[in-house]
Amino acid sequence: MRDYPVFIVSPKAEKSLRLGHPWVYADEILSIDGQYENGDLVDVKGQKGTFLGTGFVNDVSKIRVRVISANANDKFDEAFFARRIQYALEYRKHVMGNDFSACRLIFGESDQFPGLVVDRFGEVLVIQTMSLGMELRKSMIFELIVDGLRRMNQEISAIYERCDVAVRELEGLSQFKGYYPMPGCSVETCSGHTEITENGIRFDVNYVDGQKTGYFLDQKYNRLAVMKLTQDKRVLDCCTHTGSFALHAAKGGAKHVTALDISPLAIEQAKANAARNNMHGIDFVCDNIFDFLTRHVETKTRAYDFIILDPPAFTKSHATIRQAFNGYKEINRKAMRLLPRGGYLATCSCSHFMKDDMFRTMLAEAALDANVMLRQVEARQQSPDHPIVMSIPETNYLKFYLFQVV
Repeated sequence: MRDYPVFIVSPKAEKSLRLGHPWVYADEILSIDGQYENGDLVDVKGQKGTFLGTGFVNDVSKIRVRVISANANDKFDEAFFARRIQYALEYRKHVMGNDFSACRLIFGESDQFPGLVVDRFGEVLVIQTMSLGMELRKSMIFELIVDGLRRMNQEISAIYERCDVAVRELEGLSQFKGYYPMPGCSVETCSGHTEITENGIRFDVNYVDGQKTGYFLDQKYNRLAVMKLTQDKRVLDCCTHTGSFALHAAKGGAKHVTALDISPLAIEQAKANAARNNMHGIDFVCDNIFDFLTRHVETKTRAYDFIILDPPAFTKSHATIRQAFNGYKEINRKAMRLLPRGGYLATCSCSHFMKDDMFRTMLAEAALDANVMLRQVEARQQSPDHPIVMSIPETNYLKFYLFQVV
């Protein structure tokens, strides 16, 4: 017999849950039967008593319930979470193949672990816990992940928590970062850095001070797509971060590469990664992308025939979507104006608020303003270790396009 508190939800929420979206918002709850504490499991039902799912409750959050199962027979014991973790690990092992050593192992709601992100960089796991339900159970979950990997003959020597994200505060959680205590992990011997190999290129991952978890794994195969087209090209990599696209361009045989970023730390990391791979012919420029492109447009500089635009998310809410649209349009229009006929443009957005149809509209407007035509080479998304669940639009966030300017 189930003894979880019962939340009765509105027809709108019932429809959303039936379609597979796992969130129940505060204003969708009609009544509550039973006592609970934040972080507990609760059952969600429709007005006619139809079972819709079980999830973690948090009165602090606008997302009041995060559903983790629609199966009324599930028992949420350690064995349940062990199975879920095993599904996630086996999926990554299958779809990532030789890249299993550096990939995202758990991608939040895509793996039915709401608010949990686990990135693997060799023997180091970097974890972000962004929901109360996961925070309260993280000791069990972290141990199960390590155990699951070890059963696959994959050793983990350290876990680092990058919980220094503002979204935690929306869950009533404080921000922090640091090593998670685990047997066999000596913090004194951990440098905060580790090395991965991506598409044959070695990268240092600064998982303590780098952006997010230290490296953006989601562009892995998009970088490979760029590498295949850069032979003898003069490449400009905007927002290079740690040099990932720039180094791929160089490995692809580019005639010359300019790596641009506004962050001095990112530029130093990019330089170090180039040296790590004994790569030459790369200039590193610390500058603002808008200013840099504007100067080159004004001076009518034709220094590049391949431009990569990989900016950070210009919007993290619906409220600023128009401002973001204009920002994306400005850098894309200027890049198109800088490219010669036959040049190539790689452009992307990592904000799920910037929907694909809006992004394409922006590109069409930018091309019209720049008086060019775009011939699509490829349309891509995030790598499969960041799986898209059709019923959860938030999991579909990365838009990546390769065009030839004609």
